[in-house]
Amino acid sequence: MNLNLRNAVIHNVSGNTQDQLKDTIVDAIERGEEKMLPGLGVLFEVIWNNADEKEKSMMLETLEDGLKH
Repeated sequence: MNLNLRNAVIHNVSGNTQDQLKDTIVDAIERGEEKMLPGLGVLFEVIWNNADEKEKSMMLETLEDGLKH
């Protein structure tokens, strides 16, 4: 992924409230457009890099469970 894309995504959502961030995520998922996936990946990267080991474990369990369906 291009570093400029990371910076652009982070710049576009920096300072957003939790509600605005949620709206961004929900909108990207509901649209289902492939072009939105890199942005969601950048947001996930931010979450992952700021999570402690317990939070990472919970995310991985959630992901594993979600992929079983």
